[in-house]
Amino acid sequence: MTQANHLLVGTIDPDTELDLLIDGSDNDGDENFVAQDDEAGADDKAPKGKVTRRRTQTKKRHYTEDSIRLYLQEIGRIRLLRAEEEIELARKIADLLKLERIFDELSDALERDPYDAEWAEAVSKDEGQTYSLASFRHRLHIGRRAKDKMVQSNLRLVVSIAKKYMNRGLSFQDLIQEGSLGLIRAAEKFDHEKGYKFSTYATWWIRQAITRAIADQSRTIRLPVHLYETISRIKKTTKLLSQELGRKPTEEEIATRMEMTIEKLRFIAKSAQLPISLETPIGKEEDSRLGDFIESDGETPEDQVSKSLLREDLESVLGTLSPRERDVLRLRYGLDDGRMKTLEEIGQIFNVTRERIRQIEAKALRKLRHPNRNSILKEYIR
Repeated sequence: MTQANHLLVGTIDPDTELDLLIDGSDNDGDENFVAQDDEAGADDKAPKGKVTRRRTQTKKRHYTEDSIRLYLQEIGRIRLLRAEEEIELARKIADLLKLERIFDELSDALERDPYDAEWAEAVSKDEGQTYSLASFRHRLHIGRRAKDKMVQSNLRLVVSIAKKYMNRGLSFQDLIQEGSLGLIRAAEKFDHEKGYKFSTYATWWIRQAITRAIADQSRTIRLPVHLYETISRIKKTTKLLSQELGRKPTEEEIATRMEMTIEKLRFIAKSAQLPISLETPIGKEEDSRLGDFIESDGETPEDQVSKSLLREDLESVLGTLSPRERDVLRLRYGLDDGRMKTLEEIGQIFNVTRERIRQIEAKALRKLRHPNRNSILKEYIR
């Protein structure tokens, strides 16, 4: 168990434990298990299929290592910033964020993304001086270049921090990627007038991004096998009671329907939060593994084709939305990585309020409900 996961488990109270168990009922727990290859034993003793898979994994690992090595060489050539350069870049980034704030306000008023000419006019009105379209675009370009330079010049800091979190559930490549997202956020939030160095400020954001990603990853394996069937029954009972009562059932109602004590229900809810390896031996002889008892939910070729077509049609429909609407829906519903983000999280990414994100989401969903758009996706509904 990772340190991040220890922290998560230690701060969960009994009511929250049951809520976490119940809220996951849509998945029935099956998706929480991640297949793991048994690497024990020499290649010459392993079945041919395992040897082939292991060789493929070795080639993939070498490819990844080469990619990382090349990346480290590239960022190693980027010169570090001097203190006065950080301040100058921070000023330009602050100006960029001001322009983007005006963009958001104008987009809200127009109910669409404004054209550059409209954006430039709004900036001129806000600042009380006239900007030509060319000068406005140059100013915008300067701000974006400054943000890119601030981020690129500090990528070595991301690598340095990512190394400290290796072997905690994420690959080094993923750690660098998550840390880079934190670095971008730091560049957007940095206030040079407070007197501290950017690297000091960015370190916090990079660590937060990495530890949050590790915590999310650590939640993938949850259910002890001796409780798996009981937990599935709790989820199904909760669904049934919710339909009958028209609301979320209480602990007492769930325990009564399942003919168990509240104490036992709470114990099971707490146990469901403890990660367990798929290689855990079970049975009296301990000659079986937990993973042996998990039914495969692999897709058929037909399912794979259907999912591929759905993805293409979904991308086509999303393409009819504005870029910001499209990005908000991707983040809100986890269309890219499977992780649904809150309004607050998305607001932080775009540096706008959660209410503004809610408005963008609502407008995008209204557009998607139009017959010309949703008719494309209706055939996938069974």
